[in-house]
Amino acid sequence: MIQGKWFPPGDDLTAAVSVRRAVLGFDTDSLDPESWNVLVFEDSVPVATGRIWWSNGSFWLGDIAVLESHRGKHLGDLVLRLLLYKAQSHSAREVRLRCPRSLTGFFSRLGLSETHAADDSDVEMMIAGDRIDLDTCSRCPKKNCPNRHQA
Repeated sequence: MIQGKWFPPGDDLTAAVSVRRAVLGFDTDSLDPESWNVLVFEDSVPVATGRIWWSNGSFWLGDIAVLESHRGKHLGDLVLRLLLYKAQSHSAREVRLRCPRSLTGFFSRLGLSETHAADDSDVEMMIAGDRIDLDTCSRCPKKNCPNRHQA
């Protein structure tokens, strides 16, 4: 069973940090006291994480990580959707993130677009809060899908 759990600022982040350390190679940092972290469990095992925080008028997403042994199951997509939902539920004006250029395709599937290069290898991406669309079917190319709502 797949489950997601939120950890507000100040909560024990041991499980989230274990995934972060395994995938991204770092533990806690100065953003942890002000970030909401989400942790995805598969059969009670922590397998994916990400976080969201407020800075300079924007919500920022970061450190989305999925254990290598659990990739290919759309868990990264789930983490991203949970983070965007958190921003949307807090009436985000905009949501930003920095990521390696190689990951822009992953983030653009949910509407984030490149704003500028942060450096040679990283880019900054953004989506306006009123453009967040978590409806999977709205971008699906299938025309006769039984899950698509009929108008």
